[in-house]
Amino acid sequence: MDARRPTVYDVAARANVSIATVSFAFSRPDQISDKTRERVLVAARELGYMPSAAARGLARGRTGALGLHSFDLLIDRPQGREPDGTVTAPRGVSLPPGESFVPWDDASGDYLVDPRAFPLYVDEVQRGFELECRAAGRPVMISSGSDTTTAVAESAGRVDGLAIFPGPSAAVSLAQVTLKMPIVLFSTPPAGDGHHRVLADNAGGMRELVTHLVRDHGASDFAFIGAVRVADYRERFEAYRETLADFGIRTPDTPFDDSLLGEDLGYTPVLAALRDGTLPRVLVCASDQLALPLLDLLAVHGLRVPDDVIVTGFDGILAGRLSTPTLTTVRQPLEAMGRTAARLLLDSRGPGSDAPVVARIGTKVVLRRSCGCSDAG
Repeated sequence: MDARRPTVYDVAARANVSIATVSFAFSRPDQISDKTRERVLVAARELGYMPSAAARGLARGRTGALGLHSFDLLIDRPQGREPDGTVTAPRGVSLPPGESFVPWDDASGDYLVDPRAFPLYVDEVQRGFELECRAAGRPVMISSGSDTTTAVAESAGRVDGLAIFPGPSAAVSLAQVTLKMPIVLFSTPPAGDGHHRVLADNAGGMRELVTHLVRDHGASDFAFIGAVRVADYRERFEAYRETLADFGIRTPDTPFDDSLLGEDLGYTPVLAALRDGTLPRVLVCASDQLALPLLDLLAVHGLRVPDDVIVTGFDGILAGRLSTPTLTTVRQPLEAMGRTAARLLLDSRGPGSDAPVVARIGTKVVLRRSCGCSDAG
């Protein structure tokens, strides 16, 4: 059987018309007669031909699509833990030849029912981006890649504008490739590169959180969890240190634990402090996705949150409302950030024609049980 996809040339030959007439039949039907258009459509149905919007867009220098690219943040949640504590990765469901039905027990499992599997930071921002694009009638291409220049360049080649999530490898890749289109970077400090930015008020949110912990809980023994080579985490850490200094509380120049998403979350300094009995009273995590596994780790070692130790997060993902205990956090308006990024791309007149916009969106502290407060949302 011929697996080749039918082309416009095949339809033109079958209908005995020019390829321009085939194109008009799908994109500009008012330019040809009804009889000719029907002959083209019949030929297309018989051949199984589908017009390529991407090909039409490339022919006129535009695709109509907007892209959302992630370097390092598409992270699978673990399926569970072996008796020795080893994290097991989720396994895909495979079907025997000829089978098409997957029993529920095979398709579910701990991975899919774990409320921390979805939505995460990326998912909520992506939702806002897609909703704004849908309202504008624009398709969205979702892509991901590593620290090679190929991944981001290939994504850019398929869209009219690109929004890019942060990650340790993002800066390296962007520095090695020229993107001649509107670009929006999430959570990346302005750098004079001409790209738009969508940022959260990391400093303001962290100041509000630390102030609450000191004033309302009388906390004075703090530790920060998170790698400051991530721009968002660095802003949060700097505000954390400055706020504690305002209260006369001295803190180290570096985080207590520099764990990072996408790497082995070993929490080695936390475990060492647990063994030594020197764990600080308050663990301020740079993100919810760092705080949630930490809650599990502390529970395994018999510590009660918040009675023995206070844990807080940052981002405000849905999973924090479902954890045990519920997680005190700083809520970013993630959907609004996605919508803002899409709107910047939609409103752009082209590369170099707009002054770069830095949109910094406010945050809000959400008090829950992990700091000793009752749930506020």
